[in-house]
Amino acid sequence: MDNQGDKSGKTPNLDNYVIKDPEAFARNVAHMIEQAGKAASAWVEPREKGLKRDTIADPVTDVVKTLSRVSEYWLSEPGRALEAQTKLFASYMTIWSNSIRRMSGEEVEDIVKPEKGDKRFADEDWGKNAFFDFLKQAYLVTANWAGELVTHAEGLDDHTRHKAAFYVKQLTSAISPSNFLLTNPELYKETVASNGENLVKGMKMLAEDIVAGGGDLRLRQSDMTKFTLGENVATTPGKVIARSEVAEIIQYEPSTKDVLKRPLLICPPWINKFYILDLNAEKSFVKWAIDQGHTVFVISWVNPDHRHALKDWTAYINEGLRFGLDTIEGATGEKAVNAIGYCVGGTLLSAALALFAREGENRIRSATLFTTQVDFTYAGDLKVFVDEDQIRALETAMSAEGYLDGTRMATAFNMLRSGDLIWPYVVNNYMRGRDPVPFDLLYWNADATRMSAANHSYYLRNCYLDNNLVRGMMKLAGENLSLGDIKIPIYNLAAKEDHIAPALSVFTGCKYFGGDVTYVLAGSGHIAGVVNPPAKNKYQYWTGDSPLGAFDEWLTKTTEHPGSWWNHWHTWIESQDDKRVPARIPGENGAEILAEAPGTYVRIRV
Repeated sequence: MDNQGDKSGKTPNLDNYVIKDPEAFARNVAHMIEQAGKAASAWVEPREKGLKRDTIADPVTDVVKTLSRVSEYWLSEPGRALEAQTKLFASYMTIWSNSIRRMSGEEVEDIVKPEKGDKRFADEDWGKNAFFDFLKQAYLVTANWAGELVTHAEGLDDHTRHKAAFYVKQLTSAISPSNFLLTNPELYKETVASNGENLVKGMKMLAEDIVAGGGDLRLRQSDMTKFTLGENVATTPGKVIARSEVAEIIQYEPSTKDVLKRPLLICPPWINKFYILDLNAEKSFVKWAIDQGHTVFVISWVNPDHRHALKDWTAYINEGLRFGLDTIEGATGEKAVNAIGYCVGGTLLSAALALFAREGENRIRSATLFTTQVDFTYAGDLKVFVDEDQIRALETAMSAEGYLDGTRMATAFNMLRSGDLIWPYVVNNYMRGRDPVPFDLLYWNADATRMSAANHSYYLRNCYLDNNLVRGMMKLAGENLSLGDIKIPIYNLAAKEDHIAPALSVFTGCKYFGGDVTYVLAGSGHIAGVVNPPAKNKYQYWTGDSPLGAFDEWLTKTTEHPGSWWNHWHTWIESQDDKRVPARIPGENGAEILAEAPGTYVRIRV
């Protein structure tokens, strides 16, 4: 790296790139290699002992197969391939020419700039140092070019194009120069300044995280030692008053003298733990709902193992939702209940409501769905992982243990936002050697759960693959289900930036319900859009007419409201039935107290 001029003609300071203590640096490199060996042993050992089996088909196979379809289009016509290659080469030559002009002191505009909010190239030397600026420009041009190859490839079916775009995005995120020591000025300077101590610490953390994952990398996103269930997360007082093989039912203690007559049953997703709705006193939807006068009951799903292999959706409905309704009736004497379902918990609730309608079960009188899909036509990037070949491979893998390991699902969800949830932590942890900061949301995110084989297979096939629920083809307990049979009022909440349950997908599902649907669009994403306490005064939400017609047209006619949607929802709930009764205490009416909240099932870790 010579003394090359920056964009303003000034000479950058290269002292930060010169190793000051070669002996110390050499010692640390040796220690780093030693720790790297421990990391390799942590990966190999459980496989040699038969404790870890890589039974899922190599995902690289699907990546290669998918991207080969794109290559076929461009390579089938020599002129077409030459045109694409010429375009990329011309961009490289422009970058090179601009670098030469910049080194001579001329002001030159970059031919491509990072997207707004891209934090990878924040260090000033990405612009001041001609070498790193060239790397940045070449990378951004190449990434854009690769994305355009997918966009302009003809003859691809929608699913293949979707997968190709997703895989290209993952690959280009992975090869970013910001992810490597020698091509990231910030990492390079930190390594020189610490004589390589950061690399020793990083390799040590890598080995620890592979050990923690039982032979797979469990990426550390938060300082897990700073949180304890029941002490500084999931702290709302309550009691476990019932337990089945798949669920514990928690009843929370009241904070008001009078409460709404209708109790509230919350059905969270079984992917991750329920306490996303009870992170701490300031963020807890559970506590807030209690303070508004709701008698709150929450289903805490079991973290399944081989004993639960055959637990399917019928079991989760009977031993979770129906079991919860029975528990509420026994504890309070009430048969009329308001219910909430979050994400896949909302999909299960919707299917259960259709089944209940066929059976004449009418204890749930209103349903609220948080970022829930029932129509999976526009289900977003998770559909990348769902086709017949991939599901068969997954079912084969699950048949060995009876469940899907939680780290597999966690990785899939992290890949949806790899630029935020994977690579920044790889760089921070294993190259900079820094512990991640304590963050309750990411602590919860890392608290993954397994999926029982029957449950997960049913979900993937009936929802993502075949979209059976809105087609009237989903069968449970011998009944073909129809959402049109659900006549109760629905409050359907979507989040504008949701990557898991896209707002469009939630909107399109509204038309299938047989009763009145109130569609509300929250700001932010799948978690922050839901967990948004009014006191924080963050984001916004939109309300409008009935969710009919095109989503974009509906959106143009909405009213924007600042802050949280929580109060709007509570007003909607009270409009259904605002009668109040004296507060109920867990354990009344002979209900047995099995444990203190947050219970025992939530403490079972992968």
